[in-house]
Amino acid sequence: MSTNELSHLVKMANQIASNIGLGSTEDEAVDKVVNHISLFWARPMREKICANMQESANDLNPIATKALVQINAKL
Repeated sequence: MSTNELSHLVKMANQIASNIGLGSTEDEAVDKVVNHISLFWARPMREKICANMQESANDLNPIATKALVQINAKL
């Protein structure tokens, strides 16, 4: 996977985590991000970002990271 592809997925995950959980508790926000990414991202996209979470750890916001850990467990 190219660095650009991974950067784009990280950017999208962070945007989702920043926007979808507004006004929610952290746990609710994580659940909403898990649901959104599971519904709207193709499986290969989910697999790519989850396979590269260690590489992207410093770039992912905490809500996105927690959501991706849950998504990865379901893959």
